[in-house]
Amino acid sequence: MSAPLSLFVTGTDTEIGKTFVSAALLRGFTRAGLRAAGMKPVAAGAFLRDGVWHNDDADQLDAAASAPLPPAIRTPYLLKEPAAPHIAAEREGVTLDVAHIVACHAKARACADIVVVEGVGGFRVPLTDARDTADLAVALGVPVVLVVGMRLGCINHALLTADAIAARGLPLAGWVANRIDPAMTFADDNVAALRERLAAGHGAPLVGVVPHLRGAAASADAAAAPLDIDLLLSRLRGASRE
Repeated sequence: MSAPLSLFVTGTDTEIGKTFVSAALLRGFTRAGLRAAGMKPVAAGAFLRDGVWHNDDADQLDAAASAPLPPAIRTPYLLKEPAAPHIAAEREGVTLDVAHIVACHAKARACADIVVVEGVGGFRVPLTDARDTADLAVALGVPVVLVVGMRLGCINHALLTADAIAARGLPLAGWVANRIDPAMTFADDNVAALRERLAAGHGAPLVGVVPHLRGAAASADAAAAPLDIDLLLSRLRGASRE
């Protein structure tokens, strides 16, 4: 039996649809016949429901996963304050321990065929005074998928993020264009420019373009439809053999 696969989902910024795309990937992997689990190792912003602390992003991953994880493994650090993780953690007297997250990730891989690990914010969000989410991705040692929120300035943000991922020695398995701004002018031209540059500079293919979805249409299944899951799985399996 092949070893479980895993990937780290990062984005060009916060509020660009990482959770939405992560949930779509979970649905896509499930359609491909895999037991898919989602992790949100650090989640900032929690609310009480029926005496249990929840986070919207973590709940979305649970809803999309075909192999849901126990909350303590899915989200080792659930912070109450909706703020930058290192600030929220300091206020709550919590130390965000990368080694503990890695241990939880190992347990998650034992429960599924593939684990989608969603980061927090962009690629270089501080976790402690000394470590950030890039360090977490390196510690996990898995390929990265970059979510690009399609809006003005996204080309610069995407290329800088791809360079930062490469600088850490991590493979960029692919990228997803998420049409978060329906009024963006020349959106297709921007996608084409990024497709050419990310392929040439980082060997990273476009996995899919997620349209702007609203209301009842904004489901993980609908977002999964344009994603080339077979291409991404091929890339992940190739990276796992290297």
